[in-house]
Amino acid sequence: MTIQIKICGLSTPEAIDAAIEAGATHIGLVHFEPSPRHVSLDQAAQLREHARGRAKVVLLLVNADIKATSYAIGTVKPDVLQFHGSETPEWIALVREKTGVECWKAVGVRDAVSLEKSVKFIGHVDRLLFDSPAKALPGGTGETFTWNLLKAHEHKVEWALAGGLKPENVAEAIRTTGAPMVDTSSGVESAPGVKDMDLIRAFCEAARSV
Repeated sequence: MTIQIKICGLSTPEAIDAAIEAGATHIGLVHFEPSPRHVSLDQAAQLREHARGRAKVVLLLVNADIKATSYAIGTVKPDVLQFHGSETPEWIALVREKTGVECWKAVGVRDAVSLEKSVKFIGHVDRLLFDSPAKALPGGTGETFTWNLLKAHEHKVEWALAGGLKPENVAEAIRTTGAPMVDTSSGVESAPGVKDMDLIRAFCEAARSV
């Protein structure tokens, strides 16, 4: 199995180049104003073009309404939409059906009950992203959750592991969970929203070493 790697919260062409050159298969663009990683839709569209043909581009949205979601898709033309709010399975299924865009849903994992609740998205999403529980902002908390919860979980849809992953722990996380994809954001930053090129390379190298 070749591990898939997503570097999220990128905001510059240089960071995108570093991620792709290091082996990232997906790059994430955050369109959510409260986030320190926020990019405007115009910025996201330019970054999407910069990455075109070299990695899949994932646009992260949080509780965007119909009009905002439609406009974002039309402007950025992402390969994937990642929903990181309280979006329902029915809403994501509708977006997926009407747009044909691959759709992922982030799920905060507190305990085994959280995993059981995630089954409601099966059949409505293309991938579940198991992340640490949201705090003031969704994602980018830098905190892990109990990876052993995923050991016995029967995955019925494609999935990825996120939440506090960094160069020092990503290999252990993959070995513990068997994750086919890993996703990091704050784990490769020198400050909130500021990507560190050396950490990006170290993260990808560690993930691919497993």
